[in-house]
Amino acid sequence: GADRKIKYSVGAERITDTGFFSDIRSVPTPTERHSIQPRSLDMALKHGGDDIGSVTLAVNRKSGFCESTSTFHSKRDPMALPPNQSLDVATFISSQPHRGKTAFVDAVTGRRLSFSEFWLAVESVTACLQALGVRKGNVVIILSPNSILFPIVSLSVMSLGAIITTANPINTSGEIATQIDDSLPVLAFTTRQLVSKLATASSYSNLPVVLMDENRVSPNGVPNHEKRVKIVGSLEAMMETEPSESRVKHRVDQDDTAALLYSSGTTGTSKGVMVTHSNLIALVQAYRARFELEQRTVCTIPMCHIFGFGAFATGFIALGWTTVVLPRFEMSQLLSAVEIHRSSYLSLVPPMLVAMVNGSNEIKSKYDLSSLHTVVAGGAPLSREVTEKFVELYPTVKILQGYGMTETTAIAASMFTEEETERYGASGLLAPNVEAKIVDPDTGRVLGVNQTGEIWLRSPTVMKGYFKNEEATASSIDSEGWLKTGDLCYIDSEGFVFVVDRLKEVIKCNGYQVAPAELEALLLAHPEIADAAVIPIPDMKAGQYPMAYIVRKAGSNLSEIEIMGFVAKQVSPYKRIRKVTFLATIPKNSSGKILRRELIKLTTSKL
Repeated sequence: GADRKIKYSVGAERITDTGFFSDIRSVPTPTERHSIQPRSLDMALKHGGDDIGSVTLAVNRKSGFCESTSTFHSKRDPMALPPNQSLDVATFISSQPHRGKTAFVDAVTGRRLSFSEFWLAVESVTACLQALGVRKGNVVIILSPNSILFPIVSLSVMSLGAIITTANPINTSGEIATQIDDSLPVLAFTTRQLVSKLATASSYSNLPVVLMDENRVSPNGVPNHEKRVKIVGSLEAMMETEPSESRVKHRVDQDDTAALLYSSGTTGTSKGVMVTHSNLIALVQAYRARFELEQRTVCTIPMCHIFGFGAFATGFIALGWTTVVLPRFEMSQLLSAVEIHRSSYLSLVPPMLVAMVNGSNEIKSKYDLSSLHTVVAGGAPLSREVTEKFVELYPTVKILQGYGMTETTAIAASMFTEEETERYGASGLLAPNVEAKIVDPDTGRVLGVNQTGEIWLRSPTVMKGYFKNEEATASSIDSEGWLKTGDLCYIDSEGFVFVVDRLKEVIKCNGYQVAPAELEALLLAHPEIADAAVIPIPDMKAGQYPMAYIVRKAGSNLSEIEIMGFVAKQVSPYKRIRKVTFLATIPKNSSGKILRRELIKLTTSKL
């Protein structure tokens, strides 16, 4: 039949071979949340209790939906998670078996790092960090373009039990200052080119800086930018330091925060998402379930973003992949790298796929892409039209779509097989160990198969919470560990997840998140603006752009160009306003909340 009867033990019994709990029990504490095993179909069959104190649940084997709990269960085989609490992600990754030889290649210089050189560098840098006084729980910031050294810094910091926070190199000094003021790093890693950005951003003097450039830089060789930063060393020199045999290793627990990645969340300015060692270990195991070992890929998406960080600073290293690193996205460099290094996989965001569709004639005549068989798409939803066009133009390449967010360590739903990729418009099946609920955003009623509502997720990859922001954490994660994503989705009768729309007020431009509230606050600071509302406007290449509705103050002749220029001076390129429309009033509800959907309707009716 379509339904399986499966039993669950009510007692919190520890399953020793995998370290899972297979229980249904009272509300968990935040630290317990990640230990509770999602009740996936196959695992429940394996680990169900006896008839005493057990609950029988019927789960539909096609959709994964359980009527009695209104919960969707992953149809994937459950992944094993290490039972020992005392474990950091760097140690876990370095212990993974594979036959890979070369870990990283610099696409520009040709420099290569073997896996043995890579792990020796991690050990050396970890010892140097400790010598510099970095301790467990300290935050270290990295402000750098993609580089073969980025994962070395990240894993060294995390192996100490310190916390890596990544800053986007295209952010303005003001945006970086906000992140520094919130995270209070004790040390920064950056490049000669970006050190000035860090200097003007550093609101307290003498933030110690390690330079990541390959060419040796003496402390006196860099202008000290009003003495606001203190150069304390070079990463290259650290990598050549003999690791200390006698180094004291502090205990690092899986529940400790490993990375602090900034995300807009549902509204407002960006918040630090606390990603734990256990979150990243679960990400590695999800990668192990989804991908083969020892493949070749090119990294062009930003390592500072969860999609790039998860893939290139953690997941693919554990699988023995060779990653060719480009400092930034540039189509011709990307395609040359695929041709030269015979890459089989690419991880791309939708605008990059759109560019490959639009330039397909020239691309196919200039580059040999015969080695490429899979594109992993993420960062933002990919439309059915683009998917169909891409597959038609590149018939030997399959697109594996996925759905995730910073708050779920980039893991929620994904495609594994060629057969699954034929479900155009879907984001795949729930990833291993992931549970989902579809909730009516207006009534709070839990919905079923093929019904659209907000998707709530519970899994070992759900974040610990927002850094120093208990209020935002409590409104995002409920007492049972369900993360309210702010995304409108439905799950069909085969268990495929379809992302329909966003509830949360976030604009996705080129894969980056833009919070309307942040731009509105900037606009309202202009002396001639009485009121403002920012909404997304669809764009074929970028996905979405921010546009503004403006109410001018009486007597003002402020123009669209002046407003766009005012904002552009203060924000990253992806946050710039691309269109301005003037209104007499901004539509709001009785509590003063902007009625964005009305403005979106108004905009789309004019397009």
